[in-house]
Parts: sequence; C-alpha cells; structure tokens
Amino acid sequence: MKIAVIVFPGSNCDRDMQVAIKKIMGIEPEMVWHRDTELPKVDLITLPGGFSYGDYLRAGCMAAKSPIMKEIINRAKMGTPVLGVCNGFQVLTESGLLPGILMRNAGLKYICKDVHLKVVNNGTIFTSCYDPNDVIRIPIAHHDGNYYADKDILNDLEDTGRIAFRYCDETGDISKPANPNGSQHNIAGIFNKKRTVLGMMPHPERLVDSHLGGIDGIPIFEGLTTALS
Repeated sequence: MKIAVIVFPGSNCDRDMQVAIKKIMGIEPEMVWHRDTELPKVDLITLPGGFSYGDYLRAGCMAAKSPIMKEIINRAKMGTPVLGVCNGFQVLTESGLLPGILMRNAGLKYICKDVHLKVVNNGTIFTSCYDPNDVIRIPIAHHDGNYYADKDILNDLEDTGRIAFRYCDETGDISKPANPNGSQHNIAGIFNKKRTVLGMMPHPERLVDSHLGGIDGIPIFEGLTTALS
C-alpha cells in the first residue's frame, strides 16, 4: 500500500496526517509538493488541513489550481480514494471533486475546540470501522467551515446517503446548538457519488493516540487499511 500526503504552502497539518498514517496504517506516506505535476502510483491521496496560500480569495481556492491538482482530479475520477480534512475539504469543493462550498463560520470567528459528530453512513471504506449512529469526539480548527449547497444538492446528498458525519451533541442529538459553524443540515463531512472521496472539516488525525487526547479518529484509518490492503 502506498499513500500520498499533498503539501501546499500554508499547510500545517501535513505532519499530523503523516504521523497518523504511519502510526495506524503502518505506512510511511510520500509527501508530495503542490508544484509537482506527477503523482506516484498510490492507493490513497490525502489533502491535509492548514491555510493554503493564507486562505486568500477563498479558503482552498488557490490551492485547487495548484499543478498537482490536475493529476489528483484524474486519479480521483479513476477511483483512487481521496481524503480531504479541513482545508483539504475546502480544496475538494473548490476543485469540483465534491459539491457545495465552505463559507465563513456563521459567528464570523475562528473556532478551535472538540465537537461531537454522528456517523451517518458507515458503509464506506472511510467509515466501515464505526457503528451506525456512533457519536464520536473530534477536534475542529477553522474559520471557514460553514458548509453550503443549494437545495437540489442537499436533497441529493440526503437521498443518496452521501453525508458522512453531522455535528451533534454528546448524546447524539442533531440540533442548532450543536452546530459550531452554521453548516446546512449540520453537515461535517460528505462523500462523492462513488463514495471514494471524503471531505470533512473535523480533524481525525489529531485523535489517534490516547496520550494526546483520544482515539476517536483511529477507525477512519483502520477502515482504509482494511479496504486498501
């Protein structure tokens, strides 16, 4: 199994992703610079969190035009799994690999805290090691995590089971008070139509060690290990 972590100027979670992949999946990923035009043959592509290009224009907008993205889009269309976290999710929407857009948080402030998520669809390579309706705790750290899409897209996401996670409280109640950023339908993560691309604002790579706050992020990497081995 081979894995790539894409590094943009302004990425600050590429190292976290690298460590999580090595710890849980047992693979030393290849760190790929955004200006590269060729991507090695890999079984998984990850787009880490951070503030690519300082989030100028729109979060993820400039990174989506980086030279490496053309090859990432091609690989994704051919079925190579892609995981985008936080800024990576923003890049995926800006590049067209996922629908919708991530806007400024409803409160217009940067948010850095733990949140609770409900696992909506555990029938994918990313979520298979969670149980249906599991409530997990994962940290967020973003200024532009407010997911927005038009009514037709939202209905399609709902009807086709493409919502991965929703913000909820510790009891699993999906409500407005449990929504940290104003995302429509409390959406925290979505899949593409083939469920081979996952974008999510919370950071599972930050919760893979009990000594560092928790292990609720581990099942994502375990599911990928099982599916790709």
